[in-house]
Amino acid sequence: MTDTHSLRILEPAPGVFAYYDGRVPGVRLHAAAENWLDDGAYTLGIASYAIVGDGEAIVFDSHISLDHARAVRRHLEGLGVVRFTLVLSHWHDDHVAGNAVFADGPILAHRLTHDALIANRDKLESGAPPIRPLVLPTDTIDDGRVFTVGGRSVEAMHFAIHSADGVVLWLPEAGVLLAGDVAEDTITYISEPEHTATHIVELARLADLPVERILPAHGAPDRIAAGGYDIGLIAANRAYLQRLLVGEGRDGVPLAAFVADDVAAGRIGYFPPYEAVHRANLKALAAAGL
Repeated sequence: MTDTHSLRILEPAPGVFAYYDGRVPGVRLHAAAENWLDDGAYTLGIASYAIVGDGEAIVFDSHISLDHARAVRRHLEGLGVVRFTLVLSHWHDDHVAGNAVFADGPILAHRLTHDALIANRDKLESGAPPIRPLVLPTDTIDDGRVFTVGGRSVEAMHFAIHSADGVVLWLPEAGVLLAGDVAEDTITYISEPEHTATHIVELARLADLPVERILPAHGAPDRIAAGGYDIGLIAANRAYLQRLLVGEGRDGVPLAAFVADDVAAGRIGYFPPYEAVHRANLKALAAAGL
């Protein structure tokens, strides 16, 4: 059983709920030894989301454990939700760990997510902690699938950012973007260094949307609770990748100094655990010969 005592339920926009956990100093949920849950998602903070209306919910990602997913479902059922559609932002462990809790309804993902889950099934099911059984999507989506929840349009859009299979949910009437991992505060995590140039181009395409508020999977809970980030979050993530790709940051300058201008402008905040992410990003690019 995974402790959910620090799970916070936020409502950053009407009918849009964030289920946020992590960024709790000194607390680990799984083990003292290094593991993906504690040293990634929980340390950095993570939110899954739900868009609710008329007894129905689109749940965006299934959180970091079965117990977290159960807590999300209990809250939604308490709001009168009886129909659930789970949409996955991408295939990474901290976004799919609770899939089984929503297995009685549609589980939708990009076709690349479906393929990546199959390819990485053994790794995910034997990880620390294990995601077992890994429940696969019941259907695949490409770009532009439109849903209606409570009279509101919700569009699933594909952006190859952070991971080739990245999906965001766009609420055009509200100008709200549920971003998954395509934008992150403090910095984006480079999981596919060989595709960094593509991620930069795709971030520019994402910025063309008339976005008013961005709700990322990984961000500051206070910012999310207050309605999210503005378009500056995308600009800061893109600038960070651009600077790394031309060789900046390889002199050992700490992240705090590297992103100081974006922090001062309010585009992002500074969260010290991202220093380790920054170092990992530099190593990943070096290993890829970039």
